[in-house]
Amino acid sequence: MSYDLTVEQRAFRDMMRQFVDAKIAPNAEEYDRSQEFPWKNFDACKDIELPALGVPTEYGGAGADMVTQAIMAEELARGCASTSVTILISKLGMLPVMNFASEELKRHYLPKVANGEIQSSYCLSEADAGSDVASMRCRAERDGDDYILNGSKYWITNAGISDTYTVFATVEPGSGYRGITAFLVEKEWGVKFAEKEDKMGLRASPTAEVIFDNVRVPVSHRIGEEGEGFKIAMHTLDRSRPTIGAQAVGIAQASIDYAAKYMKQRQAFGKPISELQGLRFMLADMAIKTEAARGLVYRACDIIDQDDPENNLTYIGAAAKSFASDTAMQVATDAVQLLGGYGFTKDFPVERYMRDAKITQIYEGTNQVQRVVISKYLLK
Repeated sequence: MSYDLTVEQRAFRDMMRQFVDAKIAPNAEEYDRSQEFPWKNFDACKDIELPALGVPTEYGGAGADMVTQAIMAEELARGCASTSVTILISKLGMLPVMNFASEELKRHYLPKVANGEIQSSYCLSEADAGSDVASMRCRAERDGDDYILNGSKYWITNAGISDTYTVFATVEPGSGYRGITAFLVEKEWGVKFAEKEDKMGLRASPTAEVIFDNVRVPVSHRIGEEGEGFKIAMHTLDRSRPTIGAQAVGIAQASIDYAAKYMKQRQAFGKPISELQGLRFMLADMAIKTEAARGLVYRACDIIDQDDPENNLTYIGAAAKSFASDTAMQVATDAVQLLGGYGFTKDFPVERYMRDAKITQIYEGTNQVQRVVISKYLLK
């Protein structure tokens, strides 16, 4: 099986590299410092219609294949990991709509996401129900033509910025997976937000608790049937995790690029440190692992494009996400080591790469949970 890029994908990659270098990367340091939402970068992405990439053509999107979407995620993350999240999060929030919602919801919301008019968030985790989804307490109670939502969701990306929230709540408290149901909720219906988290990395991407206090949601905004929420959530994450892997690859590539540039300039013992074999081997290992991660991410994306013909997407997607994110963390840490004391300061970007890499090992399922998923597949 071959995962070579097509001519069109290579051209898109080259365009993205130029775009990121000119419009995205120059703002990354300031947004990381200020923790402000990267509006300038988001608007630049809108200008070249990146929010449309993952939306089907019949709903105003570009309908791009998943490998092309992975290229976008990688290149954006290479320049600014926070900006990559601002584009990826709306796709995550809208995947349940694309695959399970009514035609009415699709036609109302997807075109607005595609043109960047609105953004969306995905609300699954709770304070005591992250990996253990069955323990969720957020409740949806039927009241005539509405549901009334009560509870909260934790660690929600784009909280307060997004206009819509795909929320998973139980209609049968205490029933575990059986009662979980998905809803599309608009911010203006009374959704509240706690103070945003002061995070280690992805500091320009807001993360906060989302609170539902008697929020009324029309039955028309239920996604799928009652009790289908767990299936919808897992189906969605299987198709989103490979792009987290792509984001991790972008962070790793940025680390390699900067470390290589620094090594050619930094002098020690009368010559550039790029001539020291021990350091050259470190850089080579960083590149080997990153290239392997990229190939695994592309494979997972290709499986999505083929509609999972061998029913192994859950396994390959988990492998791609965990391997790529572990690689990003190791590569970014090695880049800090290669810069020595300078790498430990905020005067150089590698410490930001290391901070940003860490979350890729945690969100959309920790890498420990991914290994549970992988082992279950192998031992079934």
